[in-house]
Amino acid sequence: MLNGQHNFGELERMVTMTMTTQHVQSRDPDLRTDAFARTCARLRALNPDCPRVYAVAAMSDEGKRRWWRLSTGLESDRVDHLLSRSLQDLDNSEAAATQVATSLIHAIVGRVAASIVADGTAWDPGLENLWIHMDNDSSIDWAGVADETLRVAPGSSQYGRDGVVEMPCEAALSIWAAHRCLTSLRAVHSAVSRRAPIDSVRFWGLVGESILGATAYVPILAGEGETAAWRRGQGLLDAFVGAGVPVRARRKAHVRPRWSELDQALA
Repeated sequence: MLNGQHNFGELERMVTMTMTTQHVQSRDPDLRTDAFARTCARLRALNPDCPRVYAVAAMSDEGKRRWWRLSTGLESDRVDHLLSRSLQDLDNSEAAATQVATSLIHAIVGRVAASIVADGTAWDPGLENLWIHMDNDSSIDWAGVADETLRVAPGSSQYGRDGVVEMPCEAALSIWAAHRCLTSLRAVHSAVSRRAPIDSVRFWGLVGESILGATAYVPILAGEGETAAWRRGQGLLDAFVGAGVPVRARRKAHVRPRWSELDQALA
C-alpha cells in the first residue's frame, strides 16, 4: 500500500520535479555534505569491521585511482574485465554474467536500499551520478556519488534538516529512488547482456533480492527498526513493480556474488 492519500500515478507525478538534482544545486554545498556524511556514518556503523558494505563515498573527497564513472565505464572495457575476472573463478559465462550483474546491482540498489530501510533517506543512484571502485582483486568493493544531495521521507532522522530535499511520504521517496535506479540498471543490463548470456527475468529478480537482502539484514546489524525496514523495503519493491520491472520474479541462482566484505559482515 502506498499511502492513504495518494495513488501510485499521483505520486509519480509528484516526484517528477525531483527526478534530477539540477534544481537543488543552489543549496549550500556544506549543508548537503553534512547531511550525506551523517547518513554514511550511520551505514558504516552497521558493521565497523566492514564499513564499505552499504555506505557510499562522496567523490569530492576521493581521488580517481581505481574509480570509474558508471555512465562511461559501461561503454568501455570495464565490464569485459569484470567478466574475465569472474570467469577465472567460475569457468561458465552465464554464471560469470550473473556474478558481475549481482555486484553492480548491489552497488546501485543494495546500498541505497539499505539507506532507505534504515532511515528513509536516499542519495541519487542515477547513471550520471554513480561511480564504482575496484579492490586489489579487481572486484567491486565500493560505490561513490558525484552529487551528495539526499531525499528524505517523513520519519527520517534527517527530515527537516537543512541541505536535504523533503519528500511528501515514504512512497514518493521509493518511487523517486526506483526511477533513478532504473537509469543505471537498464544500462548495466544492456552492457552485460551484450557480452555474456544473462536471463532478463533473472536479472530483475536479482534486483528484488538485493532489496530484500537490505530489508532483512540492515535491522539485524542495527539492532532495531525491523518493522520500519520491512515497510520501506516492500514500498521500494512496489515502486519497481509499478515502474514495470519484475523484481518479484524468482529463478534459481547458480552462483553467489564475490562480496568478501558482505560475507564477513553477515557472518
